[in-house]
Amino acid sequence: MTPTTLGRALCGLTLAAAFSAPALAQSNELNIYSLRQTYLIQPILDAFTKETGIKTNVIFAQNGLIERIAAEGANSPADVLLTADIGFLTSAVEQGITQPIASGVVEQNIPANYRDPAGQWVGLTARARVIYASKERVTQDAITYAELADPKWKGKICVRSGQHAYNLALLSAMIAHDGEAKAKAWLAGLKANLATKPAGGDREQAKAIFSGQCDIALGNTYYMALMAGNDKQPEQKQWAGSIKVLFPDAGGRGTHVNLSGAVLAKNAPNKGNAVKLIEFLTSDPAQKLYAELNDEYPLKAGVALSPVVQSWGALKADPLPLAEIGKNRKRASELVDEVGFDQGPSS
Repeated sequence: MTPTTLGRALCGLTLAAAFSAPALAQSNELNIYSLRQTYLIQPILDAFTKETGIKTNVIFAQNGLIERIAAEGANSPADVLLTADIGFLTSAVEQGITQPIASGVVEQNIPANYRDPAGQWVGLTARARVIYASKERVTQDAITYAELADPKWKGKICVRSGQHAYNLALLSAMIAHDGEAKAKAWLAGLKANLATKPAGGDREQAKAIFSGQCDIALGNTYYMALMAGNDKQPEQKQWAGSIKVLFPDAGGRGTHVNLSGAVLAKNAPNKGNAVKLIEFLTSDPAQKLYAELNDEYPLKAGVALSPVVQSWGALKADPLPLAEIGKNRKRASELVDEVGFDQGPSS
């Protein structure tokens, strides 16, 4: 691949390190396509390089990398795909860009419900889909997902788009647990309780609670941690300070969790190094870094949580295999459109 061709291929993507023909030929390198932002994973990759001597070349994009690997086919330089959300992991398998991760180390480190049954992907960390609740206006300290459709919350709930991957994963879990009809009815009830049209990200929902626009919102745990420790944007610390974290269904089937994960690329030119990386990402040192730097839940047993995550209390995670959630993603997306969820409560 010439530099000119490479430049065209990477148009629109952010390069953390450019791939070149000589680099691909060296056995001590590894090429990573990442849907996770570089700053979230670079310290962990640096630790891997320090331990193994294997250099990591990374390209980052917010989307399109799965399609890119598929288009590159047998000539793809990708060894590993890193991503967040079970939907992306499922999509990678569906588009035929994966191969089994044959590793006893990975199987020992990561519980089966966070791995693909056929070995096509592995979860690395979890994030819980929790309730952000106003400390001032919400007195209860326990809640269920089903309760979000209760009319008592009418006009008091904020949420980002129903088509966002995090909400689709939650709805997919509802389908798996309760069946399609009940999940659709729940979604319609949630829509009726919205304070406003779905918009923004999880942080914007926290801001809306702080401003009094709503009392509760759906959000991921790590966003709360990011806001609580954001010294550069103190207003976000104020948002987080006004909120308590409630773990839905803590007394029942458990709180829904989603994953960050890894895929071994089908045509990985550095397969051996790729497996070494995936094994490292499931190890104690890497899992500890994930917890400390990103405030995510490590999937390897025995690895300590970050102090801010510990402060929220124990997480009882829904044991539903993530592969089951992935199967329902397409139908979940259709239900969001069928109830007109993103059109807001008055539609």
